[in-house]
Amino acid sequence: MQLGMIGLGRMGGNMVRRLMRAGHELVVTASSAATVDAFVKEGATGAASAVELVKKLQPPRAVWIMVPADAVDGVIAQLAPHLASGDCIIDGGNSAFEHDIRRARELATRGIDYIDVGTSGGVWGLERGYCLMIGGPVATVRRLEPVFRDLAPGRGDVPVTPGMESHATASAGYLHCGPAGAGHFVKMVHNGIEYGLMAAYAEGFNLFRHAGAGKAGGVENAERYQYDFDLPAIAELWRRGSVVSSWLLDLTAKALAEDPALAAFQGKVSDSGEGRWTLKAAIDTAVPVPVLSAALYSRFESRGEADFANKVLSAMRFQFGGHKEPQK
Repeated sequence: MQLGMIGLGRMGGNMVRRLMRAGHELVVTASSAATVDAFVKEGATGAASAVELVKKLQPPRAVWIMVPADAVDGVIAQLAPHLASGDCIIDGGNSAFEHDIRRARELATRGIDYIDVGTSGGVWGLERGYCLMIGGPVATVRRLEPVFRDLAPGRGDVPVTPGMESHATASAGYLHCGPAGAGHFVKMVHNGIEYGLMAAYAEGFNLFRHAGAGKAGGVENAERYQYDFDLPAIAELWRRGSVVSSWLLDLTAKALAEDPALAAFQGKVSDSGEGRWTLKAAIDTAVPVPVLSAALYSRFESRGEADFANKVLSAMRFQFGGHKEPQK
């Protein structure tokens, strides 16, 4: 199948490579001509701009956008005047689902279909495949199924959950979740859960790291905290047979094996928006998500956003009780 791809970064570039390996014809463009040239050498057809990319596609055209969320509307504005009825635009980045609903409505006036695809797989997707959460009109999703099928991991050696045999695409790693915005809604919640899982692992391993605090004294019940745990070994252990095993744990084990102290990291954890959107949706629908909200707030704290609040706490303790901060 022929597909246009706008954006050749860590995700978009590897998606192009995976599709070309499966025999698809890719027409690509990016902000860097050198990047486009590199993909031409790998077998793609290059285009100097979004407009040129459209001209090199045969109708009905399908253009996949893989750019940061705040750049999507600008790319669509470039594309839409040059597309025709029956063509489609696919946003595979991390857009807010509300924007998908708006874009689908606006593009429908031109007869252009809009597909939102929440894409999970990161830098490992080239080899492992991408989990795809898809929103948009049924007929267009079906037309694009060869692309989704070949981007997805496939069943591999993961057994199908009993009772889910009829959900063939979900078992293969892609799913049409519903109308416009549904794909990115599912991806939004996916990333909110990801925040919570990551925070749980991080807090647990931090407790292991401090389990020897009694050796230095000054800790209540110091005799209980005399342990010197091998964190890489525990992570490796849990990967086998434990109920907390997961791909995130696999990656944690890899990171700890490479550097048990994680000295290369400062611990300032960014958030890319999906966690905030998850909390907004939870508030709008009055759904309690205490774990997900705590995970997001911990990311804010990691970046020093709680520093002044902590100073206020210290100041209050000093004012009412004369308590002084411990010196390092």
